[in-house]
Amino acid sequence: MTINSTKPYLVRSIYDWCVDSGFTPYISVQAFPELDVPKDYIKNNEIVFNISTSAVNELIISNDIVSFTARFNGVARKLEMPINAIKSIFAKEMNQGITFSDGKEGNQETMSAIKNSNLDQRSKISQEKEIRKPKLRIIK
Repeated sequence: MTINSTKPYLVRSIYDWCVDSGFTPYISVQAFPELDVPKDYIKNNEIVFNISTSAVNELIISNDIVSFTARFNGVARKLEMPINAIKSIFAKEMNQGITFSDGKEGNQETMSAIKNSNLDQRSKISQEKEIRKPKLRIIK
């Protein structure tokens, strides 16, 4: 029995969270020579894509690939990337999401990223609660 990678499931869940929360989902992709992406947008051997519903069409996040159609300088391009090339997925507005390991460390780094993200979110919520003190008023 083979165990499926958790990566495509995590990518889909963070994407859904972004869309449901009204955030803009971005993915960071490892650029390697065989990857057919716009070379002008590659920085530090990676490329970042806005994959929101307003930025791309025909988005598919399968267990093997992420594919979509997007416009670059007014020209529509169909892009396909292996799921293994995805380095991270995050919400632009919150800068929260998941960064994936390169596979050498296994799932420990991914789980650490999830825990850290949850801790950050809890601390932000507690800070907001401290700022927004309850106000009582008498209603007759």
